Amino acid sequence: MKAIKFGLLAATALFSLPAMAATPAEVLTNYENIAQAAFDDSVTSAKALKTAIDALVANPSDETLAAARAAWKVARNPYQQTEAYRFGNAIVDDWEGKVNAWPLDEGLIDYVDASYGTESEENVFYTANIIANPKLEIGGETIDATNITPELLAETLQEAGEVEANVATGYHAIEFLLWGQDLNGTNAGAGNRPATDFDTKNCTNGNCDRRVAYLQAATDLLISDLEEMAANWAPGGEARKELEAKGEAGGLATILTGMGSLSYGELAGERTKLGLMLHDPEEEHDCFSDNTHMSHYNDIVGIRNVYFGTYTGLDGKTVSGPSVADLVAAKDAAVAEELKAKLDATLAAAEAMKTRAEGGEAYDQMIGEGNEEGNATVQAVVDGLVDQTKSIERAVHALGLEAVAFEGSDSLDNPNAVFQ
Repeated sequence: MKAIKFGLLAATALFSLPAMAATPAEVLTNYENIAQAAFDDSVTSAKALKTAIDALVANPSDETLAAARAAWKVARNPYQQTEAYRFGNAIVDDWEGKVNAWPLDEGLIDYVDASYGTESEENVFYTANIIANPKLEIGGETIDATNITPELLAETLQEAGEVEANVATGYHAIEFLLWGQDLNGTNAGAGNRPATDFDTKNCTNGNCDRRVAYLQAATDLLISDLEEMAANWAPGGEARKELEAKGEAGGLATILTGMGSLSYGELAGERTKLGLMLHDPEEEHDCFSDNTHMSHYNDIVGIRNVYFGTYTGLDGKTVSGPSVADLVAAKDAAVAEELKAKLDATLAAAEAMKTRAEGGEAYDQMIGEGNEEGNATVQAVVDGLVDQTKSIERAVHALGLEAVAFEGSDSLDNPNAVFQ
């Protein structure tokens, strides 16, 4: 993520609302309740993933591997809808790397194809292969990985050597273990790790016992990390306290900061436009599983959730209440209608991308060089996100909030820098 900021907004007088309108306090409480519901669902779906992984370990087969992969994809849905809480909520942003850091240098974890290479000037752990090496000496550092535990992953391997690409924990480490490398470039196909990589009796590619241990430790750690954040958003939790300490105006600014920063710098820029510019499948978010279209889609749904004040859970039940949309409509109906139309247009573009992927053309194929229709489908999502960010700025002005800064991205703000 780049440090460039987008859209510094001047402060104006704090808002006053007509009688009977939703109050800022009610809006903030509903925002907190939605966070709690989405993180609770993230925990629930991660536990279902653990059940599927345990079944894979007990009986490695094509069927149990497929079920574990399907459970991973389901687990991504509620989590991705929480990402609008990252920017502005420091307690979330500081924690997020534990569960969703990317991209990762997968050679840190397990075997890789020869095309991956054997070394990197930036990362001495590039091919450490912890699964194959119980003990390592790298860069003057000794690592005892005899026992692969959640503590080893979190405290020793995550960002080893202070290199961000050394991602040892979270959804993407688990994704790599379940799928393996996607060696298809921008051609059809995702990672294709065999189930026998987890079969200690009929092992392929060696170290199946340690691969199983890594997969189970990473899954247990994911659950505990998600439980931590779910507790933070429960009544009396630290995330609620942090938000409430900002006051009503500060809390509403936090909501809109999250919407604008995810919409513009993070999703439109770093996760989408950058890969489209480079036509590079390594720049896609869920690169091993070809699930990127769903991660982007759920981010867009998550932005809508916090603005419209509604969330539909895994059980089909809805958490809803007073929203920022209500406050904006009370202050400036034209801005409210404009922003709703922009959010709807972006969702429609994301649904078109999702439909294309479900029809057989994966996201990495869409961004491939020479795929004009696929490129245009993804570019429409970028355009929608950028356009809706401008209207989010107008909503900030309409509410008379203090200065708000949205995250930026070189791919949008300084494209020439991408190729330097």
